[in-house]
Amino acid sequence: MQPERIYHGAGPGPITPDGCAVDYYATLSPDGEPEVVHAAIPGGAAILELGAGVGRITHALLALGHEVVAVDESPEMLAHIRGAETVLSRIQDLSLSRRFDVVLLMSYVIDTADDDLCRAFLRTCRRHVAPDGCVIFQRQPPEWYDTVGPSETRGDGRVVRMTDVSRPEPDLLDATMEYVVGDRRWTHTFVSRRRTDDRFGELLRGAGLTMEGFLGGDRRWVRAAPA
Repeated sequence: MQPERIYHGAGPGPITPDGCAVDYYATLSPDGEPEVVHAAIPGGAAILELGAGVGRITHALLALGHEVVAVDESPEMLAHIRGAETVLSRIQDLSLSRRFDVVLLMSYVIDTADDDLCRAFLRTCRRHVAPDGCVIFQRQPPEWYDTVGPSETRGDGRVVRMTDVSRPEPDLLDATMEYVVGDRRWTHTFVSRRRTDDRFGELLRGAGLTMEGFLGGDRRWVRAAPA
């Protein structure tokens, strides 16, 4: 059986169980994600944000008029969040006594290489979405896996590199991300699984959800609803 986590991180400051560097994520700003979500849901919708991290998206959603409950398994991440209720929990273990208009699972968490863990994430989403609500996922579209390779981008005082890219199986991608800000450097190695739209639809149905469609044209954002 595959381990629940196939992520490894290193660098200055605390590293979360899934390999993310808290100090690096605290330097990031939203890149249009809150506006994508806001445009797809009712005004003032109550949101459960799974894997909220340091609140990069949380704070923007609050500013857009939404009530947000932010969930993360890292207390160091949650310590950065202001203005939202926070819950310390692994996504797959979460069981709150309420449901939400929107359940949000972003940052490509759903692309975990472990199918069993993916199913557990989907079941958590289903447990917490209101009967007339929706679940929004951010994922890599299947075709991304065919062309992605080593890369480097620079801007806003940071360098982001993808290195050591390999494909140990046809639908698996193994790579290392390197982040540099000033004299600080972090690395994050991950394994991600490609799932076709049909395969993702099967997994959704198995969790009691149904795919409603995509937000935008690149199929990076998936909207689902209770079946």
